[in-house]
Amino acid sequence: MKKVMLGPLALSCFCVFAQEQQQDTIATQQLDEVVVSDSRFALKRENSGKTVIKIDAKELERNQGRSVADIIGTKSGIVVNGNLSNAGQNISVFARGGNNRQVLVIIDGVQVSDPSAPNAEYDLRLLNTAQIERIEILKGASSTLYGNAAATAVINITTKKASKEGISLDIASSVGTNQSADDQEYNASDFTNTVTVQAKVDKLSILASGGHQFTDGLSAALGEEPDAFSRLDGNVKVGYQFSDAFQVTASAFYNKIDAEFDNGFPIEDADFSFDSEQSRFGVASSYAYNNGSINVNAVFNQVTRSFQSSFPSAFDSESFVLDVFNKYNFNDSFYTIVGVNLIENTTLFLEEQQTTTTDPYVNAVYVSDFGLNVNAGARLNNHSEYGSNLIYNLNPSYVIKSREGYLKFFGSYATSFIAPNLSQLFGPFGANPNLDPEENTTIEVGAEYRPSSKVRFSALYFNRKEEGFINFITDPVTFAGEFQNVTEDRTFNGLEFEAAIVLLSGLDFSANYTLTNREGDELAARIPKSILNAALSYTLSKDTQFGLSYQYQSERADVFFDPATFVSSPVTLESFGLLNATVSHRFCERIKVFGAFENIGNTEYTQILGFTTRGRNVRLGLQLQF
Repeated sequence: MKKVMLGPLALSCFCVFAQEQQQDTIATQQLDEVVVSDSRFALKRENSGKTVIKIDAKELERNQGRSVADIIGTKSGIVVNGNLSNAGQNISVFARGGNNRQVLVIIDGVQVSDPSAPNAEYDLRLLNTAQIERIEILKGASSTLYGNAAATAVINITTKKASKEGISLDIASSVGTNQSADDQEYNASDFTNTVTVQAKVDKLSILASGGHQFTDGLSAALGEEPDAFSRLDGNVKVGYQFSDAFQVTASAFYNKIDAEFDNGFPIEDADFSFDSEQSRFGVASSYAYNNGSINVNAVFNQVTRSFQSSFPSAFDSESFVLDVFNKYNFNDSFYTIVGVNLIENTTLFLEEQQTTTTDPYVNAVYVSDFGLNVNAGARLNNHSEYGSNLIYNLNPSYVIKSREGYLKFFGSYATSFIAPNLSQLFGPFGANPNLDPEENTTIEVGAEYRPSSKVRFSALYFNRKEEGFINFITDPVTFAGEFQNVTEDRTFNGLEFEAAIVLLSGLDFSANYTLTNREGDELAARIPKSILNAALSYTLSKDTQFGLSYQYQSERADVFFDPATFVSSPVTLESFGLLNATVSHRFCERIKVFGAFENIGNTEYTQILGFTTRGRNVRLGLQLQF
């Protein structure tokens, strides 16, 4: 089996250790935190009526070697399934009790998805964390700004671009173990390498990056046969500032996965494999004029997937996304966006199938000087199969400012429209062209208290109602399966709490807790009622950092299907808690080493019934910058 050698471990460089001494007495100015995803304007957090989660470059750097799914799975309101198993395991992202198809992924401002997938979701396994600049997670219904599928959350990902004058090179390599709790041999089984070159000269900026990950040693299903995973990725970004008002960025992305997997029915070791290949090309332009800007984002995305199993299959899909919008500031208090969003999805099943949506939308933000803020908008979804559907949102908030901070109260009422995707309508497994769209209504009420720049607390209640939920139903007599609309309405409600505290200089603490209740949702599985996350980070100096994190998940429901009797029965998966740690040290401006320790207590647990989970694992890495 092919193995990837660890990168430039033997590379040496000379560095000067004369560095400015850190002075504790120097006062640093705390900049106001801004969020973008809830309005597409850079608003102060205190003026936003949403609890937007920001994952900045520093947090991503602290989590070097971890996947995007691992990182977002530590945030309030988010449940990720499959990320703690074999690297090739399918990843599902649930937000506020919803499923994959209700979470929209946006990369560099444009919706991305796979029209041929059963839930039309974007495959997070394709992403290389080292190529990402920041992530914002916008929870709640956001369909008026972002369209179909943005019913429970939007994961807004911004990839890196050239930012430093001149030419620079970044090389990161890591090696780690990949073992279960009962197989602690500490063999090197996970290899990751990423190389990034960027250049910025005058008005031209170029970034090129390539990466590879190879993982082996862990079986997908409970068993002895290891299942390998390989990811190859690359991207190029070229930007040009034609004038102070006009700029254009062109980008190209390529991602490829090759992985082995096991039989899911019956659950057993098998010599199955799949590959997924994605090519994406995009152009983003912005023309600024007095008090406003005209923005055009266009992306062409192609995904091919093939499966070698007892039921071999292959899929080829394309999507074209065009988003044209005008941002205009009437003054410092009133911001508006008017745009049109075109999406064309095409997939080759037995024959080519296509759907298009053409959505005009408008959104406005009012920020008063007496504490009242309002974010409101509407979108007319024009679907080629389902006609026109109006969705809207109203999100007021009120801020009481203090000398160093604020107390904010907020609420929202929003609707969402989720049309059946191509696979559900025309695909090879259980297609039903008579499906109706799903409709969601979400209510939120919450408060955020920030007495100073060192302390922040927030609490939120949500209530979400689903009508026409689409699920795959199997006939207990014929065992034939089909996508169908569930006639009973489903209701999800819960609480989310977040806290961020600077305990001491360099010592930061954060925690979040999510409580999710479900009504009329007997079909849902693997969504815990309670999740607790806590993290402690310590900056010993500007060169040395430590991190400690803990996650607890309560009992979850799953289903056991007996292949002998063809009878399914409910199963309760036990609660579990995982403790992880990270450490990094920069020897000089050019050399940094980092390490990660996963599941320190070597806890045995089940995330998906019948499938493996990772035990105690160790990762060591080296980063070189020139």
